[in-house]
Amino acid sequence: MLINLSDVLSDQHKTVEETVRLEMEEIRMKSGTYPIISKEPVHVRVEHIRGKELLVNAETRIVVAIPCDRCLDDVKREFVLDCAKHVDVGLSDAELTEELDESNFIDGYHLDVDKLLYGEILSDWSVKVLCREDCKGLCKVCGQNLNTGSCNCEEPGLDPRMSVVRDLFKNFKEV
Repeated sequence: MLINLSDVLSDQHKTVEETVRLEMEEIRMKSGTYPIISKEPVHVRVEHIRGKELLVNAETRIVVAIPCDRCLDDVKREFVLDCAKHVDVGLSDAELTEELDESNFIDGYHLDVDKLLYGEILSDWSVKVLCREDCKGLCKVCGQNLNTGSCNCEEPGLDPRMSVVRDLFKNFKEV
């Protein structure tokens, strides 16, 4: 969703305040595509600070389905987004100072709400997603979800490629 910033960037510096619909239906990353299963409208407020500096505030809540890293069951991950960005639309990203945020979500006189929130979601994305702390994962032989039942597979034991390390530790203990 694009929001027109003409009013706030004009000589009158009117504050722009809108509640808009998030158009994004999924989160796409190199690791995969994750569906957004629920979302609330986004409340956006853009106000003039000085020169071409703006304060952009956005608030919303979304829920994304992310597969568990061990058993692959979908985990509903809630993102409560409440961001405040201090941007100078007169500067390029290379010219930004420490107190200013990058402004790749502003193009000319338009604020791209989806792009702004995508960046916020990425910065809050968990490195490891688990359905529960004690998730048992999948059987390495048959693929059975060990949280929902057991299987009759034999424990494959140590990966044969690790035998060199095992032998090193065995010799180390004997010394």
